[in-house]
Amino acid sequence: MPSSPPTPVPCTALPARPGKVVAVHLAYDSRAQQRGRRPAAPSYFLKPSSSLAGSGGTVERPAGTELLGFEGEIALVIGTPARRVPLQDAWDHVAHVTAANDLGLYDLRANDKGSNVRSKGGDGFTPLGPALLDARAVDPHALRLRTWVNGEPAQDDTTAGLLFPLAQLVADLSQHFTLETGDVILTGTPAGASVVVPGDVVEVEVDVPGGPSTGRLVTTVVQGEHGFDPALGSVPAADDLQREEAWGSRAAAGLPPAGDALPEALRDKLERTPVAALSGQLRKRGLDNVTIDGVRSNHPGTKLVGVARTLRFVPNREDLFASRGGGYNAQKRVFDAVGPGEVIVIEARGETGSGTLGDVLAIRANARGAAGIVTDGGVRDHDAVTAVGLPVYSRGAHPAVLGRRHVPWDSDVTVACGGTTVQPGDVVVGDADGVLVVPRAIAEEVADAALAQEAEDAWIAERVAEGNPVEGLFPMNASWRARYEARDRTED
Repeated sequence: MPSSPPTPVPCTALPARPGKVVAVHLAYDSRAQQRGRRPAAPSYFLKPSSSLAGSGGTVERPAGTELLGFEGEIALVIGTPARRVPLQDAWDHVAHVTAANDLGLYDLRANDKGSNVRSKGGDGFTPLGPALLDARAVDPHALRLRTWVNGEPAQDDTTAGLLFPLAQLVADLSQHFTLETGDVILTGTPAGASVVVPGDVVEVEVDVPGGPSTGRLVTTVVQGEHGFDPALGSVPAADDLQREEAWGSRAAAGLPPAGDALPEALRDKLERTPVAALSGQLRKRGLDNVTIDGVRSNHPGTKLVGVARTLRFVPNREDLFASRGGGYNAQKRVFDAVGPGEVIVIEARGETGSGTLGDVLAIRANARGAAGIVTDGGVRDHDAVTAVGLPVYSRGAHPAVLGRRHVPWDSDVTVACGGTTVQPGDVVVGDADGVLVVPRAIAEEVADAALAQEAEDAWIAERVAEGNPVEGLFPMNASWRARYEARDRTED
């Protein structure tokens, strides 16, 4: 029989098991800067009380996963019920402050779509303690949070760096439901949260510098023997986006810088190579279905070269748009995350009956250093988008908003755009002739061959301009080929 998983150390810091554990998605300025997005208001998710654990215990990284992330946080314990309390009275309903570690599996985060039920709900994924601080004895604006991994500092911030004061979180939540005695609020994590592996030891402490402290909350990561059954539900899936967010940066995750997948030498070659020439070389290699058809540039004289970052829209269905179309949806996430040199490629199914982006998102992509945007749908605010200066290939202008025809569904997946398949990381090249997709693995080879062909074609054009007939010259027969190669040796 399989061995039983280790049982997390019971949480002894709390007087009783809470009815609710409420956590904030993004709450510190340092974390917002790291993520490249800043919420206008707090948003939340729930963690099961069965995820609670105490100090000195272990937490499992389940079999088949790689991205167990730690997040040191300040936890608030509600003392008296709070329902629709004003901001000025909210802190009076907090009894205690303690340290927390909001652990989560980024391998499951995409499937949870923001709910974090599975990704952050595992047994032992919410250690608290070891001591409780009296909320009456501390200034909520002057608390310090620190985290260590294997004895090395990982996080160090204060509540002065919060986007939303602690009392605001209490008051806001009380507008929606009653905060009951013993409920716990996890108030978000600052920059520095990252990935831990079996054998790592994470310590979290909350204190008032020079004053009272919770002591260090200690959790050791162990390797679990049990994974997830695909017959029952979603299974872990880690992609580079989740690795970047879990580790805190692409560099920490061991990934190349965003948008820097093309070496400068290759980028320069592609900048100098006409799309038609690249198309010819791809055809020689058996790749005919690589053009994104039906799109035209708002800046016809500007060359587009970059690496694909994909976004997929599905046909609008009112119930699905209600759940996936608003808030921080897939469309907004892509435009917030696009990196320098990347091209946002949008699958819109050739639907021109609404816009797929407007001027605000174009401005955001331009500010992030994107190389351009390609959509087989329409563009809203067309003149304003053009004024941004970013190359945008589309099927034309349309004044309607996204929800008329589309639901933003997912990103960083294989998409269909303009009749061809585009995968994240593909090389996208566009000019006045159109846009095509070059598989990254052969991009260098194709660019070199296309430039060589361009040089040959230029030499042929010169011979034709001198009065020579195209017969035997275009393409070159053996005689003309010998003259061309002799010229090459002379020039070399």
